[in-house]
Amino acid sequence: MKILQQNLALNQPGSVKIILEEEDDLWLAYNLFAKGDTIVADTTRKVIHNKSSANGKRKDSTRVKTKLEIRITDVDYEKDSSKVRVRGRNLVANELMAYGAYHTLEIEMNKEFDLSKKHWDSDAIDTLHEGSEKASGADLAVVLFQQWSAQVFLIGHKVTTLAKVEASKTNNKTASNKFFEKVFQAFVKHVDFNTVRCVVLGSPDSTKEEFRGYLFQEAQRLKMKRVEENKSRFVMVNIGNKNSLKEVLHDNEVMGLIKDTKAVMEIRAYKQFSDLLLTDSDRACYGPRSVETAQEMMAIETLLIMDELLRNKEIALRKKYMELVKSVKKAGGKAFLFSSMHVSGEQLAQLTGIAAILRFPLPQLDELVL
Repeated sequence: MKILQQNLALNQPGSVKIILEEEDDLWLAYNLFAKGDTIVADTTRKVIHNKSSANGKRKDSTRVKTKLEIRITDVDYEKDSSKVRVRGRNLVANELMAYGAYHTLEIEMNKEFDLSKKHWDSDAIDTLHEGSEKASGADLAVVLFQQWSAQVFLIGHKVTTLAKVEASKTNNKTASNKFFEKVFQAFVKHVDFNTVRCVVLGSPDSTKEEFRGYLFQEAQRLKMKRVEENKSRFVMVNIGNKNSLKEVLHDNEVMGLIKDTKAVMEIRAYKQFSDLLLTDSDRACYGPRSVETAQEMMAIETLLIMDELLRNKEIALRKKYMELVKSVKKAGGKAFLFSSMHVSGEQLAQLTGIAAILRFPLPQLDELVL
């Protein structure tokens, strides 16, 4: 979610201009919209034309683009079509639609809209911030080279594969430079050093060093100070025969070099949980019912949850897990969202996708759940 413009304050009227960038943003928008809010967005209206012909009069219809401002009366989340439908009354009459007439807007990804509320409460502002932080929350970039190919990743709240670049099987220097040029273009397009704290370049051979040299040389030639000023953030890693991001991030050397990034914080949280299962099992639990019961007793210190549970297409389940995360944070706990592409994501998925580290032992937790 990208906030293009905002003019709002807590418990005051205000407005925000937003564009949704990914599917998760639609869910956040669904939770942000409320009855009585005002939304302005582009849409289409069906216009009926009466035409005469040899067989008499006939009606044709066309769809005409327009911009409408409506006061929301109802919101529906279309889980199968990646849309949010917003129904309401038109507030500004035009040649296509009378004042007060009903219309349904379809809010989709990459569609800009303005949202105004008479009262921006803390929940609405938190939802807005959650969306914008996810968009800019990746603090680790990884470029992995294997023979004749490269992949560029951003890792933060989740893993995003940004680009895959293939090269021709040749040792020709011109072909190599073209390959590096494509990787360079993908890198500078997606890696923002305002948020990225560390860049890992990995390969089983000297390709990583060769690309690093090419990257800095091009940055100097193009006067890209942002890259030149952040040379210290680059880390070279020999990945041997490792061909997956999980294997690379699980490497002890790599973990030591990227220790302050979100990916490693999640790895550490899972390691603490798994260690407790072995050494002090009364301070660790997993499974929806056990975790929910532990939270009812305000016992959760750290919640570990798969992001897939928070993207569940069943709205009731999705809301339940979102409320659980909010509840843990409100009680002073921490919550880590794991991607299935993260190092510990698969392991957590095997334990139902949800687990918790407890503030104090709960030896009778299993009995309470039963």
